[in-house]
Amino acid sequence: MSSSTDPLPPETRIGRTALRVDDLAETTAFYRDVVGLETLSESSSRTVLGAADTPLLVLDSDGDLSPRPRESAGLYHNAFRVPSRAALGDALTRIRDRWELDGASDHRVSEALYLSDPEGNGVEIYRDFPRAEWPRGDDGRVEMGTDPLDLDAVASAAAGESTVPEGTDVGHVHLEVRSIEAFAEFYIDTVGFEQQSTVRGATFVSAGGYHHHLGANTWQRRSAPAADAGLSWFEVVLPDDDALDALRDRLAGSRYEPTAIDGAVAVTGPDGIEVRFRAEE
Repeated sequence: MSSSTDPLPPETRIGRTALRVDDLAETTAFYRDVVGLETLSESSSRTVLGAADTPLLVLDSDGDLSPRPRESAGLYHNAFRVPSRAALGDALTRIRDRWELDGASDHRVSEALYLSDPEGNGVEIYRDFPRAEWPRGDDGRVEMGTDPLDLDAVASAAAGESTVPEGTDVGHVHLEVRSIEAFAEFYIDTVGFEQQSTVRGATFVSAGGYHHHLGANTWQRRSAPAADAGLSWFEVVLPDDDALDALRDRLAGSRYEPTAIDGAVAVTGPDGIEVRFRAEE
């Protein structure tokens, strides 16, 4: 799959993600005590969590929220990227002490731990291998895999920290969508992400040759737009105002109507999922 759209700048990254949750206190405790994020601000209806004063996750609760319908598109997982194997080992310790690990994989570009929050939202905690070590095909694109992860080796690297270190960010967001083709038409042909790899029923796109900033799959055959609890919005951060203006112009010429929200350009994509684009501060 190719696109004539100018690609996003290589410095493009994922910013914050936001979830609508039913039990704010329980979900906040999970992301604080298990994932290891710090609480940066909180009120009766919102908690903002992050790493070293950098906000990464917004939890909103309005007190009248229905569970995400089984057929709805939405979040597959939020992926928090830690900067070292020691930090990944600390995350594994917290999960084993306080929660349940759903899975773990060596993806040849990264080492990843998988779990679910109290409301069923998927969570990945991972660390990248050095980019020079990533396997690539003849076309230069990243080739990921799914191999067993040596959990004993990860655990032995733990440094005994209870929170994630500075440098932790949201490395990627993986979505459950109704159509891979519609996802690609928006995120590749309109927004300007570049395709990196595909597997059956899934695709992975990025800026700047990263293994993926966004993933999308149709494994659960979702048939309705995103609704109710779960992913509210996520953020794509561009390096400067010029890049944001260029993207705003592309969006204005598409069938996806941009709006202004808190200094960002917000668009509702093909699965009813809001994405917010903003310039680096």
